[in-house]
Amino acid sequence: MLEQTAPQPKPSQATRLIALADEATCWHTPEGEAYATIQVAGHHEHHRLRQKMFRQWLAQRYYQHFKGAPSAQALSDALAVLEAKAHFEGDEHHAYVRVAEYGGVIYLDLANEHWEAVAISPTGWQVIANPPVAFRRSRGMLALPIPQQGGSVKQLSDYINLDAKREGDWHLLIACLLAMFRPKGPYPILIFHGEQGSAKSTTVKLLRMLVDPNKSLLRAAPRDERDLMIAACNGWVLAYDNLSHLDPWLSDGFCRLSTGGGLSTRELYSDADELLLEAQRPVIFNGIEELATRPDVLDRGSMFCLPTISKENRRTEADLWQQFEHDRPYILGALLDAVCGAMRDLASTKLESLPRMADFATWATAAEKALGWNSGTFMKSYTQNQEEANDLALDASPLTGPLKKFLTLPTATPSWTGSATDLLMKLHDRADEQVRRLKSWPSTPRALSNALRRLAPNLRASGIALTFSRINKGSSITIEHSCESPTPAAPPTPSPVFQGVRGVDEQGGVGGGDLFEGQLHLVTPQFMKASVGSGDGVDEFALHSHEEVISDET
Repeated sequence: MLEQTAPQPKPSQATRLIALADEATCWHTPEGEAYATIQVAGHHEHHRLRQKMFRQWLAQRYYQHFKGAPSAQALSDALAVLEAKAHFEGDEHHAYVRVAEYGGVIYLDLANEHWEAVAISPTGWQVIANPPVAFRRSRGMLALPIPQQGGSVKQLSDYINLDAKREGDWHLLIACLLAMFRPKGPYPILIFHGEQGSAKSTTVKLLRMLVDPNKSLLRAAPRDERDLMIAACNGWVLAYDNLSHLDPWLSDGFCRLSTGGGLSTRELYSDADELLLEAQRPVIFNGIEELATRPDVLDRGSMFCLPTISKENRRTEADLWQQFEHDRPYILGALLDAVCGAMRDLASTKLESLPRMADFATWATAAEKALGWNSGTFMKSYTQNQEEANDLALDASPLTGPLKKFLTLPTATPSWTGSATDLLMKLHDRADEQVRRLKSWPSTPRALSNALRRLAPNLRASGIALTFSRINKGSSITIEHSCESPTPAAPPTPSPVFQGVRGVDEQGGVGGGDLFEGQLHLVTPQFMKASVGSGDGVDEFALHSHEEVISDET
């Protein structure tokens, strides 16, 4: 009799799923995330193994072969094995969001259904399929249009509500936009403020639609730093709308995103495993008030004050967005032309002096030729914006006034050295009670030292240099007033100081009746000091309006 062979057991659903997954290439990122690259309709797609899209692809392949549906447990078991293969047998690659660089070429993910990207090089740009880098898609990402040749960045001015009198704001805005196409930062923080009806929200939407469109273009302020970093890991441009205030932790978080930083927190459903989130992203936010007052944010930021739109110049959103969608491919193409120019001239671009955001400034300067700007246009605009930001930081600090009073006393020496305790006492004596009650007023020497360290760059720009040192296990602060006001050659006598005065020029000089009366508030303390003939009481002399001066005369 012939021996009967035992029938072979049928492979399980999980085993069949694993075999079907051989059509995909499993790999992992440096952070340990497991991915699979699959081929769909002639192009490659990259998905996380635990992502919904890959599960659907795997289930669809199972149905095509076996005309049935795998169980949830079989899918889970198969994915566990595939994750192990990705970690131990697969190669290591980076998974990029929207912008990447490889071999000296910048790739911009169009995020369309064909998974196309724009390859940008010093010689030009072109739309390609299957780029050599792996882009990942997060939920909510929208497609960019296919960029077109023949456009101009000036077309964007039809949609952005900038002050026409401040041409430097336009140059700075375009430079910030170009920085968003860089694969690495630091990135400037774009800060918009203005009254209701100045199109702040629309402006932020328009800018994001040119670089990183998303179903949720604008977001409310994040609840904590974890939410901020998760948003940064899943999007390229972070845009926050109508912020009413900027908490210190959020201010620090924006700074870390601008120049690069990370967050370590406990991974969900684990006791000891850490979840590491690291990102460097462009950030945009807006608000009615001047929200950014901390020096570290202002140092990284570019501020724009939007004017109110008159009734005659208003337009419907439907009309605006319809026209913008028509122009968007051409504006995007013009921006990519400028990116090519910046890449081409970056190596030969040298700045006389490097600002805080040196990489950003060098990149923007390298793009000037491609944009048709004169040499030095960007740095002139950027320097002016930084000076205004510096003034804002000083005005927002309660320490500025008492510190300047302390340094401008008649008995003050060119420099002062002492402990933070001594300095706090001196500043306390020169601050009004209302100022001392402010929450931002330092109540301890340590708090004063920390506040001065933050304010030191802004004070240095205004002529006050701070030096912190430790001597014999103690710390000391040295303050030097390096800005001495010149003394007029022939100071006028006290009595006729304001006789015939009807205006002040922009340099603080007093003019005759042809100048605008409303500029009398520009009279400098140095002129007052020289005119009165004594330094006593000059710092307390307040000029709030020209009406007060006239009333004093009469």
